[in-house]
Amino acid sequence: MMRRDTASAMLGMAVEVDEPGRAVVSMLVRDDMLNGFAITHGGLVFSLADTAFAIACNEDERVTVAAGADITFLKSTTSGQTLRATAVRRVVSGRTGLYDVTVTDDGGDVVAEFRGRSVTTNRMLS
Repeated sequence: MMRRDTASAMLGMAVEVDEPGRAVVSMLVRDDMLNGFAITHGGLVFSLADTAFAIACNEDERVTVAAGADITFLKSTTSGQTLRATAVRRVVSGRTGLYDVTVTDDGGDVVAEFRGRSVTTNRMLS
């Protein structure tokens, strides 16, 4: 999946851990990722968390996608900082799953908490 994810590649995301039900993805915040207040754009923090979520919930050959997600922003960051998103499976029941993702900065402070809901489709990875 990640070999074809051009959006995550464009943002410079690096997969550090890829295990069934768990993933860690990092991203260095660049100047072009800042909003008008010179802090990391919230949509990019969400994208980082969403990528870790996607890796964690795609455990086999079946395509699993997001059914929904929520994020709470807790701390701002800026250019030059490395953000790390750690996704963990909470529960899978049938075709649906629940995953929590914690985004931290390079000092280990929590930047955001993300909760994703997944649904496994009938499509197979190609």
